[in-house]
Amino acid sequence: MDHEREDRAGAPEEWPVLFCRHLELERGASAATTRAYAADLASLQAHLETTGADLASLQLADLRSWLGSLAASGAARSSLARRTSAVRSFTAWAVRTGRLPVDPALRLRSPSPNKTLPTVLRADQAGRLMDLAATRADDDEPTHLRDRAAAELLYASGIRVSELVGLDVDDVDRSRRTLRVLGKGSKERVVPYGQPADRAVGEYLERGRPRLATPGSPPALLLGARGGRWDQRQVRAVVHALLRGLDEGVDAAPHALRHTAATHLLDGGADLRSVQEMLGHASLATTQVYTHVSVERLRRSYEQAHPRA
Repeated sequence: MDHEREDRAGAPEEWPVLFCRHLELERGASAATTRAYAADLASLQAHLETTGADLASLQLADLRSWLGSLAASGAARSSLARRTSAVRSFTAWAVRTGRLPVDPALRLRSPSPNKTLPTVLRADQAGRLMDLAATRADDDEPTHLRDRAAAELLYASGIRVSELVGLDVDDVDRSRRTLRVLGKGSKERVVPYGQPADRAVGEYLERGRPRLATPGSPPALLLGARGGRWDQRQVRAVVHALLRGLDEGVDAAPHALRHTAATHLLDGGADLRSVQEMLGHASLATTQVYTHVSVERLRRSYEQAHPRA
């Protein structure tokens, strides 16, 4: 059965739901990706209602009007680019499944996102961050042992927060110091991590997790205070608080640890392909941003240190 051509009779207002179901069941999209697409299409539908149009009669002018209204309300260029990508995927699906006769988004131009380099900690800052997490764990509080293990793993492996909370206990091979990670698109990869992270994980597994676990706990590596799988938002809050606790008061998202891991690997001589594989990037171009970070850091160091800079 051709799943893409099912439910063609659905009313236009139902198309976003059917499209998101297609993304989840046929394309293996994550729940977060599906929610993002649903929110973008809901925004488009709300705009069409204000202009008297609908999805069945969608035109290029409608899409431009929608993006224009978002830009006027202060939406970032990166947000507009993401929404453009979302609506392109949606209209291509609508044409492929016979819901639209032609694709109105074919000539829709995507705004180029601002070229901003990611936030990266210096090596000494990263070291102090891990020291701060270790100091907090000295009280042997199980959640502090968990927080330290999380921070160490994020920096050591460069995995995403969503991938971290998705780890189960048996995804950690301590003999080889590797993680079995389920990334975007349900693609599995094996990622190495170092000795400091292994020590933190070992102490958490020995003295932290057993005190957090309940009879109904899942096999998750990292557990919340009530014994369930640790929530992404809670991880981000903990890591953000640790970053703010540095002397410099770094105000960065936890994703900065992923950026930092990648940049420090390249600074240390790792090749780009290896870093790409470790991070789980589908395209090498995505990984290449870290070479720009490294070059920019080198340029700043040169200007500060060279007498004829």
